[in-house]
Amino acid sequence: MSYKVLARKWRPQHFRDMIGQESVLRALVNALDTNRLHHAYLFTGMRGVGKTTIARIFAKCLNCETNGISASPCGECSSCKDIEAGRFFDLIEVDAASRTKVEETRELLENVPYAPSSGRYKVYLIDEVHMFSNHSFNALLKTLEEPPEHVKFLLATTDPQKVPVTVLSRCLQFNLKRMAPGVLVDYLSKILSEESIEHEKPALDLIARASEGSVRDSLSLVEQAAAFGEGAVKESDVESMLGRASVDRLLGLIESIGAGDLAQLFERVETLSEYAPDFAELMGEILSLLHKIAMLQSVPGSVDENSAGIERMTSLAKSLASDEVQLFYQIGTHARRDLPFAPDPREAFDMALLRMSAFKPQGDLLSVQSSGDRGAARSQSAPATQVPAAAPASTASASASSDAPAPTIPVRGEVSAGGSLRAAALAAALGETPPAATPSPTTVQPTKQPPAAPAAPAAPAAPAAPAAPAAPAKASEPAAVSSPAIDKSAIKPSDWHQIVSELDISGMPRQLASHTQWMSLDNNRLQLQLEASSEHLNTPRFAERVNAALNAWMGQELKVEITLVDGELNTPARIDEKIKVDEMNAAHVSINEDPVVKQLIDRVDAAVDPASIQPIGEH
Repeated sequence: MSYKVLARKWRPQHFRDMIGQESVLRALVNALDTNRLHHAYLFTGMRGVGKTTIARIFAKCLNCETNGISASPCGECSSCKDIEAGRFFDLIEVDAASRTKVEETRELLENVPYAPSSGRYKVYLIDEVHMFSNHSFNALLKTLEEPPEHVKFLLATTDPQKVPVTVLSRCLQFNLKRMAPGVLVDYLSKILSEESIEHEKPALDLIARASEGSVRDSLSLVEQAAAFGEGAVKESDVESMLGRASVDRLLGLIESIGAGDLAQLFERVETLSEYAPDFAELMGEILSLLHKIAMLQSVPGSVDENSAGIERMTSLAKSLASDEVQLFYQIGTHARRDLPFAPDPREAFDMALLRMSAFKPQGDLLSVQSSGDRGAARSQSAPATQVPAAAPASTASASASSDAPAPTIPVRGEVSAGGSLRAAALAAALGETPPAATPSPTTVQPTKQPPAAPAAPAAPAAPAAPAAPAAPAKASEPAAVSSPAIDKSAIKPSDWHQIVSELDISGMPRQLASHTQWMSLDNNRLQLQLEASSEHLNTPRFAERVNAALNAWMGQELKVEITLVDGELNTPARIDEKIKVDEMNAAHVSINEDPVVKQLIDRVDAAVDPASIQPIGEH
């Protein structure tokens, strides 16, 4: 007897044998059991997920001689056996990819009016229907809409976007989903056990990931692996055959990067390179694992407990800081995008791993502690020479040299903000020694402060310290000034700008109020002026909303009258626009005079992008 490939041998013959398509099967089973049958069905989905298999089982359900029309064909009658063997005369299977001409479609439809020869229904199974030409679809439309009672159309396609909407509207559409890797692993393990083929679960996991959710592809890869491994499906053989790495090997790379052990890292990479892998695929697998690790850190329990390597991923989620995982993912994403442009994929892969290790966040350079166990370790290993939180950062650099006058590091109010890293960069630009990192007030423990006794000799210099906080803030970060309360008994026209900002209105009514100017308030009669160019804002509905808001603000009934005038008015909208322009100009001046920016322009021929400048604290 000739050998039968696994994909054909294990093709499901009943709905109960199929895996992973419960929603589609439930709809079909209910329709068959209640005899509510449509004349046309469209099955969509990627290759190898069971589109034609479901169609053939459906044909069995319609033509079974023993059980009649039901969701459970007997599989023993002549109709069931003929359909299974592919010789049932009333099941017409058509490959649309090879019959694209309209003449062939018309020839196919000529036999539609004739009754079935042996079965209960004549079933037309058209595979890859999206390959039909437009003329073929047009020839099919009328028949597809009103076929004879004895005809059922079962269409299958991997690309439903190419099927005309006129055809889609005449069919019941069912989308078959990809198989999850865990489901495929269990399915393959069951089949190999039945076939008495020795196998390893990590090898099946590699095959399930390589098949991308296709059951048929996974069975084909299993046969290839069995032939490659002399009748056994082993992890090492599958890695060599597919050029892929197991989850354990990839997690080993992430562990080496997290530990900073470059020797071990590239020893593992060298071992992987023996299998001639696709390095773009390897980077994609690493990114998927980093995603799972990040999810475990943020949402514990969000990753399936049956996933391969879940224990090591959970351990990495605890040992790696969240900012490290995010950085690794970002570097890997850029590296995968740039791999096609590299002279050698292996070199690009190595450089990506080196960047992950080189640019890891370092605890002694950050003023804010990272999350996770490594973040806690960094805070414990911080150098003991840190400046106390009570001392301004500028005093640290000022005390570095008492003889030669040196430019002091500007505080946040003088130049754009940046924390301790910015202070270090500015010190380097000015040729100074970088100051010690100042810990955040929220993270400094009182027990770690320097003792008070050694600080006593510095008491005479204390009066100079308050000078830094007293420096006036520049426009890059304007100080918050609370507006004085308005005396509602003596309102002045100059108060109108603040009144509008306090009104409980939004949208177009606020626009109307912002484009008016206060004229007078006499006997609860408020007169406002509106520029003629903004006349479109003065609708009865918007004016009524403004009037109601003013009544609520004033605490009394007012009658608001709005009159149109030519020319420009000093409205709140124009005042706000002038304030924004002044703040933007001040921000540009602050950036252009920034010492770090000047150094970058002089040394690396940098240029400031004006569109990227925004005032700090802009609303």
